[in-house]
Amino acid sequence: MSDSGFSERVEAVRSFNRFYTKRIGVLREGLLRSPYSLTQARIIYELAQAETATATELGKALGLDAGYLSRILRGFEERGLLARETSKTDGRQNLLRLTRKGRAAFTMLDRRSREEFGQMMGALSVAEQGRLVTAMETIEKLLGAGTRPKPPYLLRPHRPGDMGWVVHRHAVLYAAEYGWDERFEAMVAEIAAAFIKNYDPKCERCWIAETDGEIVGSVFLVRQSPRVAQLRMLLVEPKARGLGLGTRLVAECVTFARRVGYRKITLWTNSVLHAAIHIYRKSGFTLVHEEPHHSFGADLVGQTWELPLRDADS
Repeated sequence: MSDSGFSERVEAVRSFNRFYTKRIGVLREGLLRSPYSLTQARIIYELAQAETATATELGKALGLDAGYLSRILRGFEERGLLARETSKTDGRQNLLRLTRKGRAAFTMLDRRSREEFGQMMGALSVAEQGRLVTAMETIEKLLGAGTRPKPPYLLRPHRPGDMGWVVHRHAVLYAAEYGWDERFEAMVAEIAAAFIKNYDPKCERCWIAETDGEIVGSVFLVRQSPRVAQLRMLLVEPKARGLGLGTRLVAECVTFARRVGYRKITLWTNSVLHAAIHIYRKSGFTLVHEEPHHSFGADLVGQTWELPLRDADS
């Protein structure tokens, strides 16, 4: 039996598509009042998230024709947005990365996108915002995006109540795993309080990791000086270890630090924190100083690690 309403439903979807593309400004000559098309902006976004990628990876991620993508990338190079370097593991592949100018373009697009969608969502009540997000999730699920494996965790910015969790879980875990006393809890509380009191969203961030609504990790990036950022209070709950969460949290810090123009990230840790040190080393940090000290009721070796951030245009 034929479905007499099928054509009407197809037309309803097409009508919604026309409405939504107009609503989010896709039909404008430049996306978000920029000189970039939607496709160009998506390529810039993917490169900003991945730090480096090959043209093959970009084409696969975005479903773009290789020739079309190649022309866009060539144009980016001519405009100073993109740099290439030969892969150390496969000489046939070129690694693509955004230059400082390219990262500035991403920062502008990202800021304008947040502002535009913030204005659109701000016109709705909290309940209406929830209905909109649920409807969009339904569309994603029905049209195929929902077939992707559910991520083991989600990252979000901090909100009221999170600092209490950070202090509590640091105190409990470090006491259980390393025998550190309440003086460590006091230090973490001071750091968390200073972050909230002095928080500058333009150059500082806190990432909170959740699994099914439960907090399982955190990390902070704070301003030490105009050119130096400090990574602080990386924590992953035992139940969430082995998922790559610690590496992801550090990667978020590095990506953000590059985006806002820091030249270096520094961090202070202790030599007994082997899992964290493994993540730092894998992320490119190098040990620059260590010194014995007695703190938190234990004899420790404090370590300073640093990561220079590449800022050249080529």
